[in-house]
Formats: sequence, C-alpha cells, structure tokens
Amino acid sequence: MITFVFLQLNFSTVIFFPNAKINIGLNVISKRADGYHNLETLFYPIEWKDVLEIVPAKYNTFTSSGIEIPGSGNLCLKALELVRSAYDFSPVHIHLHKNIPVGAGLGGGSSDAAFTLMGINQLFDLGIDQQQLHLWAKELGADCPFFLYNKPSFASGIGNQLEPIQLSLKDYFLVVVKPPIFISTAQAFSGLKPQKLKSTLKSELFNDMAKWTVKNDFEESIFPIYPELQNIKNQLLDAGAIYASMSGSGSAIYGFFSSKPNLNFDQELVFYQPNY
Repeated sequence: MITFVFLQLNFSTVIFFPNAKINIGLNVISKRADGYHNLETLFYPIEWKDVLEIVPAKYNTFTSSGIEIPGSGNLCLKALELVRSAYDFSPVHIHLHKNIPVGAGLGGGSSDAAFTLMGINQLFDLGIDQQQLHLWAKELGADCPFFLYNKPSFASGIGNQLEPIQLSLKDYFLVVVKPPIFISTAQAFSGLKPQKLKSTLKSELFNDMAKWTVKNDFEESIFPIYPELQNIKNQLLDAGAIYASMSGSGSAIYGFFSSKPNLNFDQELVFYQPNY
C-alpha cells in the first residue's frame, strides 16, 4: 500500500517520497469554455518515487538533483507560497531529488506539489484540514489532488473530481517503459479531438482485463508524431501483455502481465507488483 511515508530526522526536518501514477484509460469528452477539457480516467498509484526534503532555513530556497526539471517555475515553490499566503511560519529550504521522469504522463510534478503541501503542514504542525489542502492542490494542477489520497480513483471534470474505486490489480505484474521523449501537456492537447463515449470507463474497468476496450485518446494524436511509442506498446503486447497503454498525456507506456515478463528494451524500464 502506498502511504504518506515521511521520515522525521529531527524536530525540524521531514523527508517525503512522492510517488507517480499511471492513467488507466483516458477519455477526453469535451472542451470547456475556460479552455480546459472534460475527461474521465482512472488514476492508479505506482511505486516510482522522488525524494522531497523540507527543512527550516534563513531564506526560502529550492534545489534539485537527479533528473533535470525544465522551465523556470516549480510546483513545490508554488505550493509553499499557497500555504504561506494563509499561515505564518519560518522560511524553508526544499530539496527535490527527481527520479520520476518529466513529460511522461506519470504525474511526478503534481505529486511533488501535493507532498509539499502535506510536508509544510506536517513540519510546522499547522493543522490544515484535508478540504483546504484539496482546494490548494486544485490550484496547482488538475491531477494534484489525487496525490493527497493516493488510492485508485476515478477522475472526471478536468481530472480533479475524484471518486475512490475498488479495483484490484494485485494479480497482475506492471511494467512501465519510459523512452527519452518529452511530451508537453500543450502539445498533447493541441491535436486532440473530443469524442462521444460509447460506454463509460467506470463500467469497462470492472470487466475482465482481457476483454477491456479501454483506450487513451491521446494515443490517436501522439502516436503519429512519435511512432516509437506505438512500437513500444506493440512490443509489450507481443511479449504477452494483457493490456498496454500510454499513460496520461506523456511518453510512458505501460503493460499489465500475468507474471513477470522477460523483456529487452533500450529505454528505461521498471517493474512493479501492484499494491491495489
């Protein structure tokens, strides 16, 4: 089970391990007046983790190691400022060791932000309730609230309306392949055409996995641009995957197997035994 594990090294340091997620199915239903899209998907937590350290300091500072984080802004600092807008506490130094690939559809940045909210709350014993944390998480990103709960959840709206779902995948073996491709959210949505649903994702997920017709709408627009992603999916299926898919709007491709497969990929490859 993925829990909100943290290490309290002393009275003024906490270390959290923000985890990734995959999307099982992703139907983009319609474009909204605010420019966002209504969708439905299943968020499923996996044990690919970053390391997040928060410690009181003289000034607010942020450093990172591991995978390079693109762009000038950082969601951890944005999360910090949201809490600081309502509570008075000393400055902190945040260090993020980045293991979860970016642009992969694994939600690493959103997870880091959600765990920063929880970390500040924990470190300074602010007593912020879950409802307020959820509201701030929604400001940080559509999938950010999911990481406050970290249980398989059916997501609708823009991805921030969550409903826990009792879907057991413990009998399967999960493989995630991450090629060296970065896909921005803007790029993924730019070629997308919302479609009417023939059946709801929620009802499909309770069928036997071998009978799933669950799909990720982004594959239709992204695979022609990056045919190597289609090739990875095909390789997983050829190797015996019961189901394989692109995760979210990123470049990670995953597959569920009945047992641990023997695979040979040039790309980064991780194996997981599902917890739920």
